Amino acid sequence: MRCATTCLLTAMLIMASAAPAQTYPIRPIRWVVTYPPGGPTDVVARAIGAKLTEAWGQQIVIDNRAGAGGVIGTDIAAKAVPDGYTLLFGTSAGLTINPALNSKLPYDAVKDFAPVSLLVLNPQILVVHPAVPVNSVKELVALAKARPGQLNYASVGIGSPNHMGMELLKALTGIDIVHVPYKGTGPAITDLLGGQVQVMFNSMPSVIPLVASGKLKGLAVGSVQRSPAVPDIPTVAEAGVPGFENVTWYGMFAPAKTPHDIIVKLNKQVVQILASPEMAQRLASQGAEPRSSTPEELTKFMRVESERWKKVIKTAGIKVE
Repeated sequence: MRCATTCLLTAMLIMASAAPAQTYPIRPIRWVVTYPPGGPTDVVARAIGAKLTEAWGQQIVIDNRAGAGGVIGTDIAAKAVPDGYTLLFGTSAGLTINPALNSKLPYDAVKDFAPVSLLVLNPQILVVHPAVPVNSVKELVALAKARPGQLNYASVGIGSPNHMGMELLKALTGIDIVHVPYKGTGPAITDLLGGQVQVMFNSMPSVIPLVASGKLKGLAVGSVQRSPAVPDIPTVAEAGVPGFENVTWYGMFAPAKTPHDIIVKLNKQVVQILASPEMAQRLASQGAEPRSSTPEELTKFMRVESERWKKVIKTAGIKVE
């Protein structure tokens, strides 16, 4: 009798441990996006979220929590109940650059999250005002060396991917270009178009139409390989700066201690969505590249990215103001 009771309890425990993944999700899922509606992060999150909703019959609710370069939304997700019903649309800024820049963040990018999958790589593109007399990275470097401190470059704030990308370029080439931080992509691009600043790294969706129309000149992309969105534009490494890479990335994360079975189920579905030709085409139109991964691969990728930006921050002497 005692043996039968023990076996029954064991079976019940096994069934209970398997239940979360078997039944998940049974209600809407909140996906925290750390930037405002309408931007590249929001567009990608809504596209993937719509496919998750179709697959599971439960609404994926996009919760835009912008502010502080992604810190506010990332912290909200870190402190959510780890039951699979709050997820984070994690970004390179929030999870690798900010932690390397600021040791006093309210969250720990490693300990407070369970990686699910990498989602997208979004190469930054180096653009200049048409009046700048250069047509390649080599010519830009030569001009900057001939005129130290006379060229200005725009970013959307200290620690932003476009700020970090230019500081990496400066470190690898030894050029002196002055940083002009803005409070958003719109004002930065407006001044770039007006010639108040001459150079900028930026994500592709915002500037590809301007390059196509001749309002800006595209010199190079920051990815390791050329982007299908602009196949005629070389990579920065191809253009004469070996070792350069500046790619923003997005990933799906859950709060730490989310049941492993739920992480596995989320990963499987996301990988399937990103492998579809429809999603690849939709992301390509945004200048983005679908890139799924295992949770372990994402952890390793984040570690490499963190080390890269720590070195840039130390070399450039970048500090939070």
